[in-house]
Amino acid sequence: MDLPADLNTLSPEQLRALATQLIARVEDRDREIEEKTREVGEKERELRYRQTRIDQLTHEISILRRHQFGRRSEQLSSDQMNLLDEAIDADLAAIEVQLEQLQPQATTEPLPLQPKRAALPAQLPRTEIRHEPESTVCQCGCERVRIGEDISEKLDYTPGVFTVERHIRGKWVCR
Repeated sequence: MDLPADLNTLSPEQLRALATQLIARVEDRDREIEEKTREVGEKERELRYRQTRIDQLTHEISILRRHQFGRRSEQLSSDQMNLLDEAIDADLAAIEVQLEQLQPQATTEPLPLQPKRAALPAQLPRTEIRHEPESTVCQCGCERVRIGEDISEKLDYTPGVFTVERHIRGKWVCR
């Protein structure tokens, strides 16, 4: 329906017909809006019902899990406790016997207080031999860092002279 450019040119009958058409159009639109609102309301109710049902089932599942796997299911009966106590007593008795067997051996053997090999005398001349890697670059491509060294001494004898060779090996690590 096309509206005329100037409503003043219309006759009263034409104005009444136009008003009737506009009222009918507004009523149609109101019905459409009402239907859509009803559909949306039904969908919202359906969603609320489903969410409530999901919450209810989740709660029931948690209660059943707690019932099945909770503390009560892990409790031991009195017969089981008696068996456990007997096993613990037997284990304790066996450990005490082992401790008694080990105790006399520890008191009869003297503990070595000094190392078996004494350090080489400090007045002997020493020659340092350093063992370092050819390259300090790691396989991954980064530079290795020195974190310490191992020193071992070896007594060397040439006729008439004792000397000590000190072998120093660096400790290197990749960052």
